[in-house]
Amino acid sequence: MTKIGILREGKIPHDKRVAFTPEQCAYIKTFFAPIDIVVQPSDFRSYSNEEYKKEGIVLQEDLSDCDILIGIKEVPATDLLPNKKYLFFSHTIKKQPHNKKLLQAALKNKIQLIDYECLTDGDHNRVIGFGHYAGIVGTYNGILGYGKKYNLFDLKPAHLCHDRDELKKEYSKVRLPNIKIIVTGNGRVANGAIEMLGALGIRRITPFEFTHYSFREPTYVQLHSNNYNEPLDGSAWNTANFYKHPEKFRSTFYKFSQHCDLLIHCSYWAPTAPVLFTKKDMHSRNFRISVIADVTCDINGSIPSTTQASTIENKFYGYNPLTESIDDPFNINTITVMAVDNLPCELPRNASEDFGKELIEKVLPSLLGSDKEQLIERATIAKNGVLTEPFNYLSDYAGVA
Repeated sequence: MTKIGILREGKIPHDKRVAFTPEQCAYIKTFFAPIDIVVQPSDFRSYSNEEYKKEGIVLQEDLSDCDILIGIKEVPATDLLPNKKYLFFSHTIKKQPHNKKLLQAALKNKIQLIDYECLTDGDHNRVIGFGHYAGIVGTYNGILGYGKKYNLFDLKPAHLCHDRDELKKEYSKVRLPNIKIIVTGNGRVANGAIEMLGALGIRRITPFEFTHYSFREPTYVQLHSNNYNEPLDGSAWNTANFYKHPEKFRSTFYKFSQHCDLLIHCSYWAPTAPVLFTKKDMHSRNFRISVIADVTCDINGSIPSTTQASTIENKFYGYNPLTESIDDPFNINTITVMAVDNLPCELPRNASEDFGKELIEKVLPSLLGSDKEQLIERATIAKNGVLTEPFNYLSDYAGVA
């Protein structure tokens, strides 16, 4: 019998999310038999210990008898159990300095390290993630920030809502003037943002309408890479070429920034790609954006005002474009920035439920079965004390070169 252990989140600050809800754990035991599943007790998880007990799930502190250990965020290197199979977001594939010891410990302990971020289908599309909820919460925060900046309405912060149903009750408070909103991107994150704006009844318009017409109601546009980038050599747009050689393109976002009041940035960005706009661009009187919800939260990345991350408790800071410094978040002379880097944690119960559902449908059959589609194999960074072939580029980072 295979035994699965659900980890208590050890990274500080503690994450309230969990891979499987109590009901999902019970479902797995019933429909994936012979499988046993136990949960490490936690006082800060969004689902209480009692909720798991009510579903007949055993709470177990020592998980050393488990075959597979599943968490959300990085497991502290000192907590790793040798010769186990682990699933979590390791944040090592970009050679993040703060997780170097984690990967080294995984190799030393001959752990099979499976990273959620690397779970992809045959076309390299990710099959699981929290991006949708990042878009929902990030957009809610952007609307909340706009309301506070101009004293229009006062929404309850998402992290103080019990779940999404309570969040939805807050929508009725939103009263926006005829502002124009931009959503960048077309993935999970952007889809979450669009779902949120749709729930608020905000009208969607085309890029042409956004730059050429005025409206008597709040509106938004969804922009894709081709809408605000162009080849340096003046050739025709080619999406594949943009993603392969982004350094050969420049931004044309200025066409939109002079018409935009609230920017909700959800688009993936690579360091070699053009930034949306520069600090110098933000000095211009034509730069109209006054609130930025940077859901991607790439520090010093595509949005130059995102010089640091904000927190769930303190979601906003002000960026003064003239002094290029941090200031009061709601000062009329500053741009209000929301750059929380763990947005799904604001609705941990709902985010966990959706994530667990995807895990059950898209990952568990391969994890517990034959892995015919090589889903688990592609997502395995390390196994039996060595890096797998696709991740050999991490050798110098892991100190095994």
